[in-house]
Amino acid sequence: MTAPGPLPSEARAAWAGRIAGAWRKSVEAVLEAGRLLTEAKAALPHGEFEMMVERDLPFKPRTAQRLMKIAADERLSNPTHVSLLPPYWGTLYELTKLDDEQFAAKITTGAIHPELERRDLVEASKRERRGEREREAAGRILALPDKRYGAILADPEWRDEVWSRETGLCRSAENHYVTSPDEVIKSRPIASIAADDCALFLWSTIHHEAIAHDVIRAWGFTYRSQVVWEKPSIGLGRWVRSRHEILLIATRGNPPCPAMGTQWESVISADRGAHSEKPEFAYRLIEAYFPTVPKIELNARIRRPGWDPWGLEAPDEENAA
Repeated sequence: MTAPGPLPSEARAAWAGRIAGAWRKSVEAVLEAGRLLTEAKAALPHGEFEMMVERDLPFKPRTAQRLMKIAADERLSNPTHVSLLPPYWGTLYELTKLDDEQFAAKITTGAIHPELERRDLVEASKRERRGEREREAAGRILALPDKRYGAILADPEWRDEVWSRETGLCRSAENHYVTSPDEVIKSRPIASIAADDCALFLWSTIHHEAIAHDVIRAWGFTYRSQVVWEKPSIGLGRWVRSRHEILLIATRGNPPCPAMGTQWESVISADRGAHSEKPEFAYRLIEAYFPTVPKIELNARIRRPGWDPWGLEAPDEENAA
């Protein structure tokens, strides 16, 4: 038996047309589902739409809301765009989050295409947001105050190393705030705001502890001790699953140690807050040890009474905690 010869060009064109039509229908079907949901919501009596979505449809209410948002986006329903859109409702929903300028730019450059996956779009959006935050940080002068402090609490914006900065940043700290290379953190002239006798309290994760000790030395301090913050839940890690962070204690000159019998324990359990938010006990510990000396928090996100805040996200006096 001989192998069949190539299909005539007319047949190829016919098959191509049918396949392309079926492909486009995937997008159109998503749009139609969203339009029908919107019409049903307007037509059904109060409570009936919610009952239908809960009981009668093969997807969850959250999916229904997203399908309706897709259908309401005129950019996606534009006939000139349909052939460029990926046939997956999850990816289409991510496209609704783009502003008009971003959407138009991605259409022009071909970044929106039928093979586009939701993961690629999410990672690209996160990279763009990180870039915006980095440009904001570069454009804002974060001058250290012209003042000296007897106690400094620092929470450096450590940068996590990932396998690929193109695809491996999805879970990194850079999705939440601007990070800096180790050398940038070490080069900060913290000694210029430290009193001759000063205590430094420096937050570090497990895998940043070695560089944290380098930072202590670069800032002109000597390591003395540490407090372990025990968290209620287990995080990520390579060698071990992380469940604690470390508050390193260092000194410059000869600040007074706490009186015998008043020292805090070295392991403190405390709940988590928002991403990278540190527990209340750190402030209370420092205030108990140094109730009267001037205090500053580096990379502060709140303005605490008795403290000066410094950093990109440091609040002004009107936004005091």
